[in-house]
Amino acid sequence: MTPLVFIAVLAAAIMHASWNALIKIRTDRFASITLTTLGMTVCSLPVLPFVPMPGLAAWPWIIASLVIHIGYRLYLVRAYEVGDMAQTYPLARGTAPLLTTVGGIVLVAEVPAPLALVGILLLSAGTFLMSLRGGGDIGKLNGKAVSYALLTSLFIASYTLCDGIGARLASTPVSYAAWMFVCDGLFATTIGFAYRGRRLMTTLAKEWQVGFVTGFLSAAAYGIVMWAMTKAPIATVASLRETSILFAMAISVFALGEKMTGWRGAAALSIVVGMIALRMS
Repeated sequence: MTPLVFIAVLAAAIMHASWNALIKIRTDRFASITLTTLGMTVCSLPVLPFVPMPGLAAWPWIIASLVIHIGYRLYLVRAYEVGDMAQTYPLARGTAPLLTTVGGIVLVAEVPAPLALVGILLLSAGTFLMSLRGGGDIGKLNGKAVSYALLTSLFIASYTLCDGIGARLASTPVSYAAWMFVCDGLFATTIGFAYRGRRLMTTLAKEWQVGFVTGFLSAAAYGIVMWAMTKAPIATVASLRETSILFAMAISVFALGEKMTGWRGAAALSIVVGMIALRMS
């Protein structure tokens, strides 16, 4: 992985942690995630006149990604409803790179180098440890929370592979990202209004500024990731993206006043060593 790709993905991870922190403090996470996708559409629309239409080969992957993203948001929200976000989120994110690695080997024949595989395992281990923060443990989560978190990780791995392959087949990664974000936002917002109706409109009127900010950060972060997956192995980029957990921890400790525990320190160390391994691979 080149220094440019490495730094770009780390910047994307910081953006990802930032918009998730904004979502975390909202009371209605379903509405907030829907507004974020709408914000991604608004931010992407001005880009469309300046990028080519994705080629025909990319559209099946865009359509598949749209469907998978709906499942991802549905099970993510359900995991938050029945379990502690601080545990279910890292559990979902920590499993996804491992699934993406397997999918990358099967679908695009990308076998990670030994050092990269070590980095992927360390990053995943770090995110799992992060779910133990505050003295809790995965075993204390109820079965529904664990199952929803693991299903969420399957959706994360699936849309990551779809978008990594689709971005490689498109005219440019930027064109793929822009068109996918516009379609995804319109699709998700339509479903959101069908599900919530006037209540979602009320939330939109109150929190449209937050939706725009989270949408911009989400679009920029994932757009960078899709570009990076055209320059480096999908599994390596997907794993490095999960360093967002490390930055989210820093935000929670230094900005939200949460406690720095021994588990958090061990998780951070594992993630940092994993980052170094990926950079050296």
